[in-house]
Amino acid sequence: MKKTAVFPGSFDPITRGHESVILRALPLFDEVYVAIGMNAEKNSFFTLEQRIKFLETVFINQPKVKVVKYKGLTVDFCKQVDAAYLLRGLRTSADFEFERSIGQINKKLYPGIETIFFLTDPQYTSLNSGIVRDILRHGGDAGQFIPESINLKDLGY
Repeated sequence: MKKTAVFPGSFDPITRGHESVILRALPLFDEVYVAIGMNAEKNSFFTLEQRIKFLETVFINQPKVKVVKYKGLTVDFCKQVDAAYLLRGLRTSADFEFERSIGQINKKLYPGIETIFFLTDPQYTSLNSGIVRDILRHGGDAGQFIPESINLKDLGY
């Protein structure tokens, strides 16, 4: 049986922390869907197309990674792609409490899913997409916080 995992998020933008979790997960799975959840209630900084392009660029040499978008419940998407695992990164104990609750609800909605937590590498503990967006919004250089293969200067940042 194929071991398939889903790593859901908005990836607005992808950070080095996201990249680290995905790369560390690859040896454990046959395929990993990096899935951008489309949320009409959330205003994104980068367009969906830009975020997909960022992810495809970062993982161009990783054939196990499938970059996709989805609508609706994450567990419904997991069912569609026959994924038995959800990947989540944990930076802090607050992340754990939040993710534990979601993981338990997901298990109730889809008993076939297991949530796998990856501890963030220490150097990325304080990093999140919101911080990167704030740096960019104010004209700062966020290059050290995003994967090396992404060139934000091409987009005017």
